[in-house]
Amino acid sequence: MTLYMVVSFFSKKVTFDMKKILNKAQTDQILAILKDRFEKINYIKQPKLWEIIEQKLTNAPQKLWSLNAMEESGGEPNVVLYDSNANEIIFFDCVVESPKGRRSFCYDPESLASRKEHKPAHSVIGFAEEIGIEMLNEEEYRFLQTLGKFDNKTSSWLLTPKKIRDLGGAIFGDCRYDTVFTYHNGAESYYGSRGFRGKLEV
Repeated sequence: MTLYMVVSFFSKKVTFDMKKILNKAQTDQILAILKDRFEKINYIKQPKLWEIIEQKLTNAPQKLWSLNAMEESGGEPNVVLYDSNANEIIFFDCVVESPKGRRSFCYDPESLASRKEHKPAHSVIGFAEEIGIEMLNEEEYRFLQTLGKFDNKTSSWLLTPKKIRDLGGAIFGDCRYDTVFTYHNGAESYYGSRGFRGKLEV
């Protein structure tokens, strides 16, 4: 029997096949989406790079499953870095506003468990682990913001330093007044306008 993870947000549901392998139709669909986005919004000007990307993804079906989960939860992943020496490709969630399918989550499983009532559907750390991606840290988030303007109306949780988390906090970022800001909240808090952005190395 196929197992599924279902996450509710507002009136929408995101369902992921937890076998973590896409069928041929799903594979063709996500590759077509990624190729189209890469060709329209190309952050890396290198000839024939898509052929390299497609080959690596074809040989890494679980990574492709994770990219599909990023896409289905609203992240619009795209390639932002390519290390030719290590032959490593890095995808970030590049949707303009924080991914809709990952909003209204608190920070991590511990903060989720600490809430006695009005629990959100998930935590961002837990969700990231389930779909096989990593959260952006502050440095990576600021790098993303050099590629365009993101989170002008929303905000995104960021991977929080241990010292801050141990004291009960978590950090998030946004862009206002053409400036990138980072702030803090209690890790157990959640907001309808805040999701998180992730990365995937292939």
